[in-house]
Amino acid sequence: MKIAQYIIFVFFTSICFSLTSCVSLKQYPLESYSWAAPEVRQFEALDKSIEYPNDAILFIGSSSIRLWNTIEEDMKPFPVIKRGYGGAHFRDMVFYTDRILANHSPEMIVCFVANDIKGVPEDESPKKVLRLIKYFIKQVREQHPSIPLAFIEITPTSSRWKQWNDIEEVNRLVKELCARKEGLYFVSTANAFLDEEGKPNDSLFISDRLHLNPEGYAVWNQLIKSEIIRIKKVNSL
Repeated sequence: MKIAQYIIFVFFTSICFSLTSCVSLKQYPLESYSWAAPEVRQFEALDKSIEYPNDAILFIGSSSIRLWNTIEEDMKPFPVIKRGYGGAHFRDMVFYTDRILANHSPEMIVCFVANDIKGVPEDESPKKVLRLIKYFIKQVREQHPSIPLAFIEITPTSSRWKQWNDIEEVNRLVKELCARKEGLYFVSTANAFLDEEGKPNDSLFISDRLHLNPEGYAVWNQLIKSEIIRIKKVNSL
């Protein structure tokens, strides 16, 4: 009996780690994610006032998505739904994923979140970020079991260059995850934002050395759109 109980324990433990890596949302106090609620309510208001097509690409994530003011034009002929909010971390976005996706049936989801490691005491470890990402994937799959889900590589920036080793580790872990799991895709972009010395190319960013300028968005768009076209072909979309 003890052997059978042990086998059952190992089985369910392995499921927990493979799907969500046992992320406990209880560790995050209300104030760590409630600040984003007004943004999510704005998304819900847009859902009531705008009718989005079912073949749209839904972009979800942080300020680089929110500030992509030319995304509709850049992504033509593909319709898009822009759902980015400033300062998003995976540790707060997972509290709102269900609400953000609830009113949509997109053809594909593209995600970019870059704030879980930024040089503050609240930073997560790379492995913890990966666990949160796995939890996010589980949430997406509950609503959209089979559509392509793409993760854009976190961009190297001068403002967070001291944290780049850990950020780069997150990129590596996510890339490996996407290579292992069907329906997940990794959009490589980082190298395009490094100069000849292997440091962030500040000419592609605004003065805060964190957010992209128009030239930076042009580079980003070319890389992301090319991968979206490839993903659509692979999935016959």
